[in-house]
Amino acid sequence: MKYAGVIIDISHEKVDRSFTYRIPEEMEKDLRIGMVVRVPFGRGDHSRKGYVVSISEESGYDPSLVKTILSVENSEETTESRMIVLAAWIRETYGCTMIQALRTVFPIQEKMRNKEKRRICLAVERAVVEEKLAGLSPSRYKARIRLLEALLAAGDEGLDGTAAARTLGAVPSVTGPLVREGLIRIEEDNTWRIPFDRDSLPREMPKQLNPEQSEALAQILEEWETDAPRPVLLHGVTGSGKTEVYMELIRRVLSEGKQVIVLIPEIALTYQTLRRFYAQFGDQVSVLHSRLSAGERYDQFRRAREGDARIMVGPRSALFTPFSSLGLIIIDEEHEPAYASESTPRYHARETAVFRASEEGARVVMGSATPSMEAYFKTCSGEYRLVSLKGRYEERALPAVSVVDMRREMQEGNRSILSRTLAEAMKTSLDQGGQVMLFLNRRGYAGFVSCRSCGYVVKCRHCDVSLSQHRNGKMICHYCGYETETPVVCPSCGSRYIGGFRAGTEQVEQVVAKAFPEARILRMDLDTTRAKGSYDSILSAFTTHSADILIGTQMIVKGHDFPDVTLVGIISADLSLNESDFRSGERTMQLLMQAAGRAGRGSRNGMAVIQTYHPEHYSIKAAASHDYESFYKEEISYRMLMEYPPCSHMLILHATCENEELLQKGMFFLRQFAERNQDRTGIRIIGPAPESIGRIKDMYRMALYLRHPEEKLLIRIRKNLEKYIEANTGFRTIYIQYELR
Repeated sequence: MKYAGVIIDISHEKVDRSFTYRIPEEMEKDLRIGMVVRVPFGRGDHSRKGYVVSISEESGYDPSLVKTILSVENSEETTESRMIVLAAWIRETYGCTMIQALRTVFPIQEKMRNKEKRRICLAVERAVVEEKLAGLSPSRYKARIRLLEALLAAGDEGLDGTAAARTLGAVPSVTGPLVREGLIRIEEDNTWRIPFDRDSLPREMPKQLNPEQSEALAQILEEWETDAPRPVLLHGVTGSGKTEVYMELIRRVLSEGKQVIVLIPEIALTYQTLRRFYAQFGDQVSVLHSRLSAGERYDQFRRAREGDARIMVGPRSALFTPFSSLGLIIIDEEHEPAYASESTPRYHARETAVFRASEEGARVVMGSATPSMEAYFKTCSGEYRLVSLKGRYEERALPAVSVVDMRREMQEGNRSILSRTLAEAMKTSLDQGGQVMLFLNRRGYAGFVSCRSCGYVVKCRHCDVSLSQHRNGKMICHYCGYETETPVVCPSCGSRYIGGFRAGTEQVEQVVAKAFPEARILRMDLDTTRAKGSYDSILSAFTTHSADILIGTQMIVKGHDFPDVTLVGIISADLSLNESDFRSGERTMQLLMQAAGRAGRGSRNGMAVIQTYHPEHYSIKAAASHDYESFYKEEISYRMLMEYPPCSHMLILHATCENEELLQKGMFFLRQFAERNQDRTGIRIIGPAPESIGRIKDMYRMALYLRHPEEKLLIRIRKNLEKYIEANTGFRTIYIQYELR
C-alpha cells in the first residue's frame, strides 16, 4: 500500500501543510510528484483539486481513517507541478521540510488588490460643459471650474486621475457631483505596479559582436544543438563583453517563444543590469528583488505568469519566477557567495538552476571573470562546457595593477589610510577628468575599538563580534543592531589609551575629503543604502558624473560598468584572507580581480592600486597579473590535499540554541551518531566547534562538518541524522540547518 502527501491549495497562506491519501492500486505505477489529483476534502461528498508532493510506503495514521485519491486530474506538467518537483528536489538535496521548500519556490503568499489607473474624461459635448461653467459660482465651485476647464483644454484624451487630484484638487467630493450630473465619466483600467521608471531608461540598438564574442556565441549554440546540452561557463576577463553575448542568446530564445531568467548576485547590480537589458528588450523585461513592495512583487510574478514579461532580472529568488515556457537561465557573476542561501533551505542557486533547467528543457549559461572553484572544476571534468573570452571589448587594455606593501609605507613614516602611490594616482586621475572608485571590505567608521594598555576590545553584549564605531559617537553591532556610546576610558582597566582602528568607509570618506577638498564624493555601503531606491540614486549619480569619487564596500565592485572610471584603489586588500573559511584565498582573489576590473572600461586606460600587508600571497599575485588559471592550479592542489570542495563534498550542520551547555551536549551526541557510520562509510568528521561568530542575538552557534567524496552518501547520512533528531526530545530547543557543499 502506498500513500501520497497532497497539498490541497498551493496558493498564498494555504501552503501550510499536506494531507495524506491512499493511492489506489491502479494508480501506484503512474502517480508522480507534481501531478494534479482530485481528492475528497471536508464533509460530505465535497472534492478538491490537489498536488502530489510526496509518495511513501507509510501513512503515519490509522489506515482505516485515510481517504483514497479519487482520480488523476491532470498528468501533464503545469508550471505549478514543475515548481513542486523543484521543491521536492530542494527538500531531498539540502534538507528541510516540504513546507519550507514550497515557501521558497512559491514566495508570493498574499494576494494583492490590482492597481487601477483612473482617467477623467468629458461625457458630453463641449457646448454643454461651457454652459455649465457659465452658471457656476467662482467663489463656491473653484475646484469644479478648474477641473472642467482643464478637461476642455485636454480634449478627447482626458486627464490622468492621479495627476488631476494632485494638481487640480479633483478629489471624489469634486468629481462625484459632476459624474452624477453626467458631465464627466471616470474610466478605470487595471495596470501593473512597475518598480522602475520606464521613461528614464533609453532604448538602444543591439551592438555588433566582435570576432571573439561571435566565436563564443557559436560554441554555446553548438553545445545547445547536442542531444544533452551541458551548462556553459562563459569565462571572460572583466570588460570582455559577456553581457553582449547574453543579449544575443536571449534574442534567440525569445524568437523560439520561450522565456528567460537572468540572475544577478546583488540588489546593487539591479539598476545597471536592468538599464542595459531594458535598452534592448523594452517592456518584456521585469525585475525582482527584496526592496520591492508586496504589491510590486505580486505584480511582477503576475506579469511573468500571464506572459506580459518574458525576461526576469533579479537576485537569487528570481530563479523561482513562474514562467510556463522557460528557455534559458543566465547566472551572471556566478562565483558570488550571495547565490548561496543562508536561511533554510540552504540551497545554492547555481545547482538549483541546473536542476530546474534539466527538468524544463531549458539551458543554463553562467558567466564570470573569476569563476568559482566548483564551476571551473566541473569544466575540467567535462560536466560543464567552458567557453572563453580572453580580450576586452573593443581591444581595450586590462588595467595596469600596482601592488603597494603597506608595511613599507608604515616603516617610511606614512600612517595614512592612503598610500603615497594611491594618493598620487588619485590626483592624476581627477586632474584628467576621470572618476575614482575606492573599495574597502568593511563598513562603519572603525573596524573595532581596543585598549592599547590591556588589549580589551569593545564587543556586542549579544553577539560574539566587535562593535563598529560611527561618526555620531555611537558604536553599533552590524549583526543585531545593538548600540552604545563610544567609551572614553577602557571598561576593563580604566586606561584612556582606547581608540579605534580607523579603516571604515566613513573614515576613508573623511580622509579623502580632506586630501581632495574639490572632489565630489559618494559613499555606498549598507548604512547608506537602507532606504528604498538608494542603490539606484547613488549609482545613477555616479553614472551621470555627478560625483568624482565613489567609496564603498563589496557592493561597488560587482559587475558595475562605469566608462569614466580610470582608477580603482583597493584599501586593506587582504582583510578577507583572515576569514576562518577554506575559501578565504579564493574570495580574496575574486574580490581583488573584480575590483581592479572596474577601471579602464571606457576609452581611457585604467589603473588599479592594491594596498596589502601580504603582497607575496598567491591570491594577491594572481589578481595583480589578471591570471585566474595560475590561481586555480595552486588553489586546487590545496583543496585536493585537504579534501575540501570541490574535490570532495561537505555536509555542515549549523546549530543554534539559547542554552550553550545544551547546544554543546546536543552537538556531542550528533557527532557520536555520525561516528557510528565512520568505519563503514569512511566519512571525515570535524568538530563540533563554535561558528566563526559564536553568538548572535544571544543565540549560541556551533557547526559540525562531515566530508566524503560521494554526495549521495552525505545526503543519506543527513536523512538518518534528521530521524535521530526527530526521535530525541532534547533537540526540540536546538535549531539545526543543513548545508551541502
